[in-house]
Amino acid sequence: MAGGEEKNNGGKNSFSVLVVDDDAVIRMVHRMLITGLGLKVQEAKNGKEAIDLHINGASFDLILMDMEMPIMNGPAATRELRAMSVKSIIVGVTSHTSESIHKDFMEAGLNHCVAKPMTIAEIASFLPKSNNN
Repeated sequence: MAGGEEKNNGGKNSFSVLVVDDDAVIRMVHRMLITGLGLKVQEAKNGKEAIDLHINGASFDLILMDMEMPIMNGPAATRELRAMSVKSIIVGVTSHTSESIHKDFMEAGLNHCVAKPMTIAEIASFLPKSNNN
């Protein structure tokens, strides 16, 4: 699904990102970084909203998934998305530093797990090379 252009000029870049976090400040920071890379971004406040977006036909190339959220946490949402055959890159984003907590989150079906808030370089590292210049 990744587009070949680096910037969102003419709507040619189809790479899309879903930010799933209950913290409005973290969502804002990540949204600013993602739009700064010229990518499309959508937000969800918890895992259930992320699941509902997919049930309603949405799809994303990259999902930034918070670990601890009300209603449905990141590990539960990640397991559900994988059970729905969602192939997106899912990056767990957490304030926890414990390797055992990261390992448990990874086992839910993540591709990667990083500390929050993410940096623009971290987000760029998950993009296809055509977008990562």
